[in-house]
Amino acid sequence: MVLVAVFGVALLIAVLLSGLAARTVLSTSFLFLVGGALVSDGFLGLIHITPDSEIVAVTADLALFAVLFTDGMHVSFPKLRANWKNPARALGLGMPLAFAGMALITHYVVGLDWATSFLVGAVLAPTDPVFASAIVGRKEVPAKLRQLLNVESGINDGLALPVVLILIAAAGPTAGPAHASLGKIALELGGGLALGILLPLLVTGLVRFRLLGAEAKLQSLLPLATGIILYGLCHLTHANPYLAAFSAGAVLTSASPEAKAAFEPLGEALAELAKFAALLVFGALLTPQLFGDLPIGGYIAVVLAIVLIRPASLLISLIGTRFDRREKLVAAWFGPKGFASVVYGLLVLQSGIPHGQEAYTLIAVCIAASIIAHSSTDVPIARLFHVDELAGIPAEHDEVTAHYSKEIGHARA
Repeated sequence: MVLVAVFGVALLIAVLLSGLAARTVLSTSFLFLVGGALVSDGFLGLIHITPDSEIVAVTADLALFAVLFTDGMHVSFPKLRANWKNPARALGLGMPLAFAGMALITHYVVGLDWATSFLVGAVLAPTDPVFASAIVGRKEVPAKLRQLLNVESGINDGLALPVVLILIAAAGPTAGPAHASLGKIALELGGGLALGILLPLLVTGLVRFRLLGAEAKLQSLLPLATGIILYGLCHLTHANPYLAAFSAGAVLTSASPEAKAAFEPLGEALAELAKFAALLVFGALLTPQLFGDLPIGGYIAVVLAIVLIRPASLLISLIGTRFDRREKLVAAWFGPKGFASVVYGLLVLQSGIPHGQEAYTLIAVCIAASIIAHSSTDVPIARLFHVDELAGIPAEHDEVTAHYSKEIGHARA
């Protein structure tokens, strides 16, 4: 109950400060991260959470699923077919470059063995634009840029998982469930993709039966029910839930735009709640001891991961595209490490491999630094695209204009 009360207080503070956060570098994500750290054993000691606590894995898993499900709903198949090359470049070239670059830095700067270094690279390769919502969620930002970041983050989580599992097995004897054969990994990915496509089609097909159909006030619950069933099925069948979530959101939007429109406000709110809960729990793991255990080389690797590895790898992948210089730089910067990396980092820790603790410490500090850096710079960078009203929060001198802008769809609540 203490954790619930702490979450409620943090949520209230975040809501009260959200207007300020929408116009400045202050970040609600940062508030939950710091809030979790303050109430943990490292400071006030109000909640007691360790990396092997079940609540850590569950909240990160749920948050990632919810975020990917709602992210998938922003994917337009017609636009994706017309502009598939940019996401393909980011996934096919940018992601492997980031993976290899992080592995090299981890080996030569931190001093971990090659297998563990490549494992760290694989865990930190996925990106999560939920911490750059002022970029991905703004209609004023060029659509091709939003689509690039959204599709890249939605797919790279599933692409990284098999590599993480294989490298855990290669890093040494495991004490956890991380070991898996290539066939099993392929089956899990295929199962997730199949469930993510078939279940939304089945649900939308049922709605079209004459005797069935959702009442207007309950229509927003149709995608929610689909998502809950999908989450349960994935865990029962060991299908990949993240690939399933993203593909289900995209298929549901294509098959039933009206359901997507009805669910969007509720879905965004639920995804935010799941994200905040996961950030609070993850923040509780960020104790002074954790930061003290990371050597100087680890901090150098964290800085290089954020300011060099991701930007350089994506800029290389975008050579020859029609993005202008500003768009390339924004896309290159917004490669935050998010909930996929949290989940995969916990897999590394719980696997019991040699150097697993050192790898997890590096991963956790890198995620925390990325969340702070990227969630506090999304608003200033969004203003480069002349976005005057962020997150639907009007300036004090222009409330009337903001009201009418929101009515015609130019502001987002």
